[in-house]
Amino acid sequence: MKRQKRSDWQNDNPFQVLTEELIFLILDFLETAPLDKKSFSLTCKAFYAAEARHRRALRPLRAEHLPALAARYPSVTDLDLSLCPRVGDGALALVSGAYAETLQRLDLSRSRWFTGSGLLSVGARCGSLVELDLSNATELRDAGVAAVARARNLRKLWLARCKLVTDMGIGCIAVGCRKLRLICLKWCVGIGDLGVDLVAIKCKELTSLDLSYLPITEKCLPSIFKLQLLEDLVLEGCFGIDDDSLDVDLLKHGCKTLKKLDISGCQNISLTGLSKLTGISGGLEKLILADGSPVTLGLVDGLNKLSMLQSIVLDGCPVTSEGLRAIGSLCISLRELSLSKCLGVTDEALSFLVSKHKDLRKLDITCCRKITDGSIASIANSCTALTSLKMESCTLVPQQAFVLIGQKCHYLEELDLTDNEIDDEGLMSISSCSRLSSLKIGICLNITDRGLTYVGLFCSKLKELDLYRSTGVTDLGISAIAGGCPGLEILNTSYCTSITDRALISLSKCSNLKTLEIRGCILVTSIGLVAIAMNCRQLSRLDIKKCYDIDDSGMIPLAHFSQNLRQINLSYSSVTDVGLLSLASISCLQSFTMLHLQGLVPGGLAAALLACGGLTKVKLHLSLRSLLPELLIRHVEARGCVFEWRDKEFQAELDPKCWKLQLEDVM
Repeated sequence: MKRQKRSDWQNDNPFQVLTEELIFLILDFLETAPLDKKSFSLTCKAFYAAEARHRRALRPLRAEHLPALAARYPSVTDLDLSLCPRVGDGALALVSGAYAETLQRLDLSRSRWFTGSGLLSVGARCGSLVELDLSNATELRDAGVAAVARARNLRKLWLARCKLVTDMGIGCIAVGCRKLRLICLKWCVGIGDLGVDLVAIKCKELTSLDLSYLPITEKCLPSIFKLQLLEDLVLEGCFGIDDDSLDVDLLKHGCKTLKKLDISGCQNISLTGLSKLTGISGGLEKLILADGSPVTLGLVDGLNKLSMLQSIVLDGCPVTSEGLRAIGSLCISLRELSLSKCLGVTDEALSFLVSKHKDLRKLDITCCRKITDGSIASIANSCTALTSLKMESCTLVPQQAFVLIGQKCHYLEELDLTDNEIDDEGLMSISSCSRLSSLKIGICLNITDRGLTYVGLFCSKLKELDLYRSTGVTDLGISAIAGGCPGLEILNTSYCTSITDRALISLSKCSNLKTLEIRGCILVTSIGLVAIAMNCRQLSRLDIKKCYDIDDSGMIPLAHFSQNLRQINLSYSSVTDVGLLSLASISCLQSFTMLHLQGLVPGGLAAALLACGGLTKVKLHLSLRSLLPELLIRHVEARGCVFEWRDKEFQAELDPKCWKLQLEDVM
């Protein structure tokens, strides 16, 4: 009878007539909804097996889970182990055995403990491997890098901050991995001209080359500039390259395909050297000159031949009015301009520039402290197609100027007005930018709940909202945001001292919330935190520093419901050993900060450190260092955890207006 019923059910099940390809198409639509995908796999054995075969990407939290995952998911092509603090050679051997035929991308960018032996097993056995990220492998030496050379089909390789690798190791890569198209050697300070020269000579298909902060000179430049497919060249912080090393005859025949050039921080390259470099390729689309030479008329004249230039980054460069006006006149295809922290930007010059570039899409004028409402009026009237505007700390811009932004720039998706004089009228106008996904209005002391209500009513696509120290905001404003922006993922209300549990209860409707910072919200208690924990299951980052009334009664529900939590700051709260130990049940937890926890005793802390097996980073007060057993510290470090000891005195909170005045004095 039971068998008959089961057979009848199978006949009535519409999924039985679908091919595996069609089921995979259905699962493709669930890629952005992990909980729905999990529910699908738990429906029945057939769905469980189908989801296992469909899965192509894995991002485990611990290497010890790999055997079970390899058995469960046989078709993985992308394996991200960057969240695993300790990945040994045994784990890599398992990976190479399980995914020898399928693995294409492997990320070890934050992992440690593996050696050349483990990398050799991956390089030799995974013939389909095309991307490998070994960034931050600070203990990796030439022997380990040489093992990577066995991966003959490798297309992309990241070795950022592998400081023990030398020319010998990178030479092996150059000889073995001839098909490389991207290689990142940023901060590989052991690699010099010889290693870079070998890479450029042997890897002729390179399209992207990052040599940031390498001790290279002009000796390796001839080989680099002979690369016929190079599109992206990063020479940031290469102090060994100067004007004299940029020989005109050397440059005139190479890199005709170059589209992006980054020479930020190259203090030995002046206007003369830049003119030589920009003569390489008339197709250059993005030029990064941050922290470099002054932006003068002469410098911009050197850009005149770059008819395809769309993006210029001048962050931290002194600028002149003549230089900005020249950018307006000469760079006719400009779509993105960054002038962050550029001294010398004036209303007259900026207004002229934007009037010539009506198709500008992104503009960054952060900390341009001389501009006033004149510049904002010009930007709003000329650049109506802007999608991103960053103008943090433009302190001379008056309140009424922000109304113009909302009236004219309706396509804005990203807006940063941190530390400005915007008020509720400005927010009401800006709320007409219905495409906004990121809005930063921290340290804006003139906004209140009325302004936030408009944002909640009309900016339904908002995903990120920063209200740091905007003390005029109360529960009513947060409730308006929660009701009108259901897709909210990131919220910072730190030091908004009028916020209570009611705000958190209303925020619990935002089920996609991933990051919540309520530092210094002294009226919030565990009641509000419980509401967040129960309903915001995607929460991964939580900061409750100086929330004095949050105690263990908030931690226990958090531990039960927030299984995706990875980072938490408990400093100055009322959490004790009991609450801390309860967090050990969160398998995802990797980082916590605990300074000045009055209810914390060494024994309880030791138990919590042992129980939280996935920790990668812990910040503690220096006074606890001598109270914990040395063997315990070594044991936790051996699991891949890094301790940061802070000798920080207890700090009382300042009045917001007093705090801002002190900040202005410093700046």
